[in-house]
Parts: sequence; structure tokens; C-alpha cells
Amino acid sequence: MRTNQIFARLEQEPERPSNRDVPRMSRTRTVLFGSAVWFYVAIVAAVFVSDHLVRLDWQVMLFRPYKQWPELHAFLDYFVVLGQRGPTAVLVAAWLGWRSWRQRTLRPLLALGVALLLLNITVGAVKYGLGRLGPHYATTVGSAEMWSGGDIFPSGHTANAVVTWGILAYLATTPRARRVLSVVAAVFALGVGATTVYLGTHWVSDVLLGWAAGLVVLLALPWFEPAIATVEAWIFALRTRYRATGSLAPRPLPPVGARTSPLVTTRAPAPEKAPHGLEPVIVSSGHGSGGQSARSAENRPHHPARPHTSRSERSPVSPTGSRRPPHSDRTPRTAPLGPATGRGRAGG
Repeated sequence: MRTNQIFARLEQEPERPSNRDVPRMSRTRTVLFGSAVWFYVAIVAAVFVSDHLVRLDWQVMLFRPYKQWPELHAFLDYFVVLGQRGPTAVLVAAWLGWRSWRQRTLRPLLALGVALLLLNITVGAVKYGLGRLGPHYATTVGSAEMWSGGDIFPSGHTANAVVTWGILAYLATTPRARRVLSVVAAVFALGVGATTVYLGTHWVSDVLLGWAAGLVVLLALPWFEPAIATVEAWIFALRTRYRATGSLAPRPLPPVGARTSPLVTTRAPAPEKAPHGLEPVIVSSGHGSGGQSARSAENRPHHPARPHTSRSERSPVSPTGSRRPPHSDRTPRTAPLGPATGRGRAGG
């Protein structure tokens, strides 16, 4: 299919009512968000303050689940890929991209981008800030293994599974689809977290904190909906500008000389050279004030007043001279070059 046919189909596709169904930060969602934050802080405090959770981490690690049930190892090696950021992001982005094309909106893709950005910032900062070592690299039995150069607390696989699959439920268009996708996202998130513990790549506390981190990001998305709408409108404005002008660059401003301001006095145009005997007329631009007009009048050279004659009193001039006979009752416009004669005074 050609590109023009794709865009033609996109223009014919009606806008879905779901485009205006944007989740709000309701009271229930606010309570859930606060609970997720409290659970997050409690897990971190339990690792630093109490030794109960750290002891559980070591007990599960020394139990070595991958040796207790080796028949599950091959399957879970592939299943844990559902928590890796690269493959899951590409898969979910492909689905949301198709939805964006069908619904003529960029909100699904932008919401996914914002969620992954928040996930990378929050989880990545805590990971590298605490520097916890994983079970395979632990050095001291019973130790929390903090600030040792690791990057596994919280579990990135678990948090990514919560956000990547949970965004599908967040963007669902019907209550039934939202319920079904919520169950699917919960199964994937719980399964990926348990799989990392089975494989020995994460402590139990890593997985608990990963679930909390993913829920915090997912529940905070309604606060970013205005920014998503602003970015979407900006992108569509760029598309409209490109279709109209063929370029994404903004329209250039007019030259400085072409822009006029009522506060700037412009010089009046030079008067055109008038025919002999006619006084030139200076036209004002009309933008200046009364004071400016007065100053312009003062700057002009002063000429003595002349008697003004109407068109009917002017004698048409031809190469052979005037076609009208002279009249004694009319005064010529200019004085004669020579001395007056008697015939001229008599009007004959």
C-alpha cells in the first residue's frame, strides 16, 4: 500500500469517542497512589532498619528454587523476557501505534513514552543510588549488600512488567476491556517477579519494591495527561504547517523596515515633481500624532502664498501657443518678460 493511500485512509477514519475519555485523578486513584507510595517506603525501611526481610531474602536465595524445580527452568527463561524493557516496549508500542492510527490520536503512544520515561528516572535513580548486589554476587551472608556497586534494587524486570502491561489497561476504551487487561497485566507482573526470584537474579525484597515502583508510576499517569494533550496538539500543529508550507520551520518575520509602529515616526515620501505653475502636495502617512505633524510642517521650507486659480481659468498650452484669445479682465499667472506695450494694456 502506498503512503498516500495510508494517509487517505487515516483521513477517512472517524474520531473515536474514547479520545475524550481521559482518566482523572479521582479519589480512589489518589488513595491507591498513596498506598503504593507507603508500601514503597515500608519496603525500603524494612531493608535498612529491620533484618527480617533481609533474612527472608537469604533464606530463599539459599533454597535455590531453580534447583528444586529444574523442569521449569527452560520455560521460565523465555517467560522472563516479558519483563525486559526492550522487547516488551517494542511489542506494546506496535499495538498502541496501530490504535493511534485507527483513532487518529497520539495519546496512546505519548502515554507509553511518559510512563517509560518516569520508570527509567525513578527506578534507575534508586538502583544506582543504593547500589545493591544481586544474589549471585553477594559476598556476606545475612548482609543487605547495599552500596556495593550493584543495580538490582528495585527489580527493573518487575517494575517494567507492571508499567508496560498495565498501560494497556490504563488506555482501555471499555470497562470490560479494562478489567480483562488488568488481570492480564497482574498475571504478567506477578509471574515475571516470581520468575526472577526462581532464577536467582533478584532478592524477594527487590521484587516487592519493583511491584510498588511500577504501581506508583502507573497510578501517577493522570497527572501528566495535560502535558500529553499539549504535546499532541503541538505535533498536530507541526503536521498542519508542513502540509501547508512544506516545511516545519516557522514563518519568517517581515523585515525590520517593513514593520511599522505607531510610536515610530516615519519620514513622509518625497513629493513628486509637479508641473510648472502647480504647487506640490505632501501626503501624510496618518500614523503620527498632532505634534509630529507640527514638527514636520516646521521642517518644511516656507513659501509665500500664491493666488490659486481654478481649472477653468487656466489656459491650455499647445506647441503653437494658447488656443484661447486673450482677455483683458484676467491677470496672467506670471509677469511678462519685457516691458508692457500699449496693445497689451488695451487688451487688444
